[in-house]
Amino acid sequence: MRTGLSKDLIARVLGGAPKYTIAELEEKFPPRNLPEGAMVTRFAPSPTGFVHIGNVYGMLIDKMLAHQSNGVFYLRVEDTDTARTVEGGVEIINAVAEKLGLATNEGPIQGGNYGPYYQSQRKDIYHSVAAGLLASGKAYPCFMTQKEMDAVRETQEKSGIPTGIYGDYARDRDLTEKEIIARLDVGEIPSIRWYSTGDESRKVFVKDVARGSITIPEWNKDEVLIKSGDGLPTYHFAHLCDDHFMRTTHVVRDESWLGTAALHVMLFAMMGWSTPLYYHTPTLDKIDEETGNRRKLSKRKDPEFSVANWWNEGWPAEAILEYLFNLIASGYEEEKLKKPGTTIWNYPIKLKKMPTSGALFDMKKLEWWAREFIASMDELKYEITDRVMDWAKEYSPEWFARIKENKEYLHNVLNIERDNPKRIRKDFITWKQTLEEVAYFFDDKFPSSRGVPPEGAGCGSNNIDTPALCATPLPKGNLVLREFLKTFDINDDKDTWWKKIQEIATRVGISNGDAAMALRVALTGRTNTPDLYSIMQVMGDARVRNRINATI
Repeated sequence: MRTGLSKDLIARVLGGAPKYTIAELEEKFPPRNLPEGAMVTRFAPSPTGFVHIGNVYGMLIDKMLAHQSNGVFYLRVEDTDTARTVEGGVEIINAVAEKLGLATNEGPIQGGNYGPYYQSQRKDIYHSVAAGLLASGKAYPCFMTQKEMDAVRETQEKSGIPTGIYGDYARDRDLTEKEIIARLDVGEIPSIRWYSTGDESRKVFVKDVARGSITIPEWNKDEVLIKSGDGLPTYHFAHLCDDHFMRTTHVVRDESWLGTAALHVMLFAMMGWSTPLYYHTPTLDKIDEETGNRRKLSKRKDPEFSVANWWNEGWPAEAILEYLFNLIASGYEEEKLKKPGTTIWNYPIKLKKMPTSGALFDMKKLEWWAREFIASMDELKYEITDRVMDWAKEYSPEWFARIKENKEYLHNVLNIERDNPKRIRKDFITWKQTLEEVAYFFDDKFPSSRGVPPEGAGCGSNNIDTPALCATPLPKGNLVLREFLKTFDINDDKDTWWKKIQEIATRVGISNGDAAMALRVALTGRTNTPDLYSIMQVMGDARVRNRINATI
């Protein structure tokens, strides 16, 4: 049996005596007092300041598992890689979680009994566990320099064998205490490596909640547990200690981690700790516009990859969540159509039925979810208006300056065609697009030079700047507008208003539709709009007359 290091030597190797024994850590962070079956999940990003849609996909699953099992969802910040840490990164993560309705129960800001929630502040825990491994001979100090490790890698690559520190290449795995002391005496600072007993000819079983039991070759490399430069842990060792002492039951992570899953399972087994259940999420794919082929969403190529871009464009957080949730629980959309009161929070997901193959990210489908969500909002309570104004205040100073003193007018605009629950308009997708869709209601966004195409007008006419109008020359358009102004009364009810238009069409000798189209284009610059009578009522007498006169 392999002999470990003495207590005094361990203190020298680690740069100080460990603060705890492993038994004391078990007492300090006991199993959580939760209902049977409760899941403890975690979102554990690096604070890089960049949150992407894959993060949200995993975060949503974490939140749902904890929510539906009366468990705990916590945020753990993996900031041991100082080169990737950005000031304010944690605040960005929390802001995204709050905006999406995925707030954690515990974390750096909320606190909790299983912190600290920054890995950089958990050094005492990692060193205490490492001390136990050094004492039992399951880890050892390694004095190999980066130059020496690079030389090993080069030799291995030339020989065509797997790279890494293992077997005969693990030079320091059997150093005596005397040899270790000699190196320490000359100022060498070691890393701490796992003393692997793995053999690639043997298999280890990794439990994935959706894929089942996966067979993978054992991990035979002596992985670094504690780095020599800053004394902080590697991801693999931090994941081991944190998921155990924070009592994580389920780990949701990208399927790329399947490659090192054997290492993680073997580390838990070495410690005698229960391994969390893993769910390795499939990739989020899209159809490439250039090649027509399916590929993984890309940070470099795809604006939809970045959550910051979602906010800049004004996508409703609820629509994003519902769309992503439907990728996770494929029956959700059908249930939502049957029972509109269904939400992601009352629709259970089943671990064994979670997707295992790449999900296709379809922007058109996301647009559908956004249209449906906005259509379901209660504008009588100013729900759309408030969200639009909140977005403009943060992301569009130009628009906010235009609407901040015109909230009631904006509300009236957005409330058009929302009085019939069976035929509510569904042309709003994002808060930015909503404002663009109704921009013609605002005089400074409506060019007065855009008029009604005169009879026989074509695409070459100077007064036509809307392509849709080029194919729609309006016969006797200005005559219609002159006639309309003679009898126009903003107080007319809809039937009276329409009867006047019919009479004008008869006098001028054109169809009712062409007469109405002349008015529509003069007032909106568009050939396709919501109800024209409602538009006029919202615009008011002066604006209607001014636009018609400007067109004439």
